[in-house]
Amino acid sequence: MKMLKYTFGLLAGALVFLSSCRDFVEPNIPYSEFDTAAYLRTIARTSTTFNYFNLSGSKFALTLEAVDIEDGATVETVEIKVQHRRLIPGVGLEFTPSAPVLVRTLTQADFAPNDQSRFLRTSFEITATEALAAVGLSPSDIEGGDVFEFSLILNDKFGRSFNRENVSGNVAGAPFYASPFQYFVNVVCPSDLGGTYNFTATNMDSIYGDCPGTISGTTTFTPVASAPGAYRVTDGTFGFWDCYGDSWGSGNVRINDACGRLTMTGADKYGASYSMTVVSSSPEKLVFVWLNSDGETGEVTLMAQDGKPLPDLR
Repeated sequence: MKMLKYTFGLLAGALVFLSSCRDFVEPNIPYSEFDTAAYLRTIARTSTTFNYFNLSGSKFALTLEAVDIEDGATVETVEIKVQHRRLIPGVGLEFTPSAPVLVRTLTQADFAPNDQSRFLRTSFEITATEALAAVGLSPSDIEGGDVFEFSLILNDKFGRSFNRENVSGNVAGAPFYASPFQYFVNVVCPSDLGGTYNFTATNMDSIYGDCPGTISGTTTFTPVASAPGAYRVTDGTFGFWDCYGDSWGSGNVRINDACGRLTMTGADKYGASYSMTVVSSSPEKLVFVWLNSDGETGEVTLMAQDGKPLPDLR
């Protein structure tokens, strides 16, 4: 009985203590005085690549939503900075200039109400020409695979700044917030070589013998979904094996288009690897020489498809 009274006493005391703590703490939490921040929710990434073949017509364009305690009204300015980046094989990343430079400043006047949310929104475009001028480069300095890093700095009326350095991981990457304060605009080289072409093959030779005359036929370049700019060819020998009474069969050879520079990769059913050298290129035809590791070779003239001129290839 003494033990039960003792236990009950401890329990009652604990309840009083917890109750008193709760009553003491809650009224003193400054709910109305929390320091709230601001961020820029990405509503639309209208354009986030530069076309290597059309830099003058390329742009970086976003729609942003200013989210803060006043539905976007605390935003004073948004500085947009840019920096060019290139990966140098065996060296690392090279930046031009060494630090991001200002390319555009948005003000409160650039933000306006919308009919989809209560927050103010803005849409803007920065052309590739503007970005190049800001970083001190010309179109001839650019290569496919280069990257322009755009970074945003939100300055509010309280004198605070929010940027890629102080944004939390959740705000930057979570779909709801979508506010990285940083956007990578890649210089891409769109490739559109897929389709069926007429060809003629000459100068076919190998250690096993030559193939006199000319072979005419068609070949299909089938885009490889997992490798943009890569095309699987119907026959890597372009009919040369017909001279042997052989067939292409299960060979897997690709022609790769990297900003107009063509390479050939892959192997035939015997394991021989393939390469190519472009002899000449025009909108009407492409002439190249293929070679495999078994010493087989041939020269191919590929005709442009009707109504679809070939790009500048090398």
